[in-house]
Amino acid sequence: MTVPLSICVVGAGAIGGLVGARLAAVGHRVRLVARGPHLAAMRAGGLAVRWGAERSVVPVEAAEDPAGFGVQDVVLVALKAYAIGPMLPRLAPLVGPGTAVVTAINGLPWWYFQREGGRFDGARIDCLDPDGAMAAALDPRHLVGCVVHASAEVTAPGEVHHTSGLGFILGEIDGAITARLDRFGAAMRDAGFAPTLSRRIRDDIWTKLIGNLSYNPVAALTGALMSDINANPALIALIRRMMVEGMAVGEEYGARFSVTIEERFEMARKLGAAKISMLQDIERGRPLELDAIVGAVTELGRKAGIATPAIDGVEALIRERVQHVMTR
Repeated sequence: MTVPLSICVVGAGAIGGLVGARLAAVGHRVRLVARGPHLAAMRAGGLAVRWGAERSVVPVEAAEDPAGFGVQDVVLVALKAYAIGPMLPRLAPLVGPGTAVVTAINGLPWWYFQREGGRFDGARIDCLDPDGAMAAALDPRHLVGCVVHASAEVTAPGEVHHTSGLGFILGEIDGAITARLDRFGAAMRDAGFAPTLSRRIRDDIWTKLIGNLSYNPVAALTGALMSDINANPALIALIRRMMVEGMAVGEEYGARFSVTIEERFEMARKLGAAKISMLQDIERGRPLELDAIVGAVTELGRKAGIATPAIDGVEALIRERVQHVMTR
């Protein structure tokens, strides 16, 4: 095993809990930040993980407030995008000079243009960080991007079930391959995952995003499983238009796409009859990650003068749908 790391997982839900438990199981010192019944169950009996045919219980340190955990080697942020802003200032006690803050989050991150190095360096995405408070809360030299190609669910308080995928793409936001990136990648590999180290993490973010910005709101609007959407030619035509628009926006801001739209469809078909995250959230009356997954793309499109009519229309529909769900 690699040298044990001190790791705090902030947002120990499905993905955060899965990663934290697996890292703890192979000898890393892991602390988890959670709340409510999930936190109470982990404190009382550890975190149970179903991984393939196996079920194991890992004793973990868990708390609602991370302040008492002290400086960490790695802070893994696995929160919903809308929950990150209030949490960032609370991470200060965890962050020392060498701490890597790994953002395993959906959509475009608030830090997207920090340390970008090109003509947009330091720009802000207004819908994600309207007053710049998030950018000011954390020195971007600590940031490591992470794109998750794995899925899990919390099946009961204190229990996480791995459902598919092992892929995690990790990348310094300035494109360097560093010792800390190597160490965390090795730790993830020891824990049973399949990490890839990337010099262009923003490309990897966009590759996942064009699927999320199209499939997720369509699923939330229709109630359809992935298999239903992929079997509906009219929905696929709409999703194709949204992907084309999203790729045009990404390319304007320097993203390079290594997969075609047809290959992106094939990735989606591999999910079978999955109920994807926005549909799960809307059914449970939870907030949706609309700004990070959809709103940031339309904002960047407007700023660059790139029309996104299909994405705009779906965004208007899903925002109205959310209003009705949250106020009923």
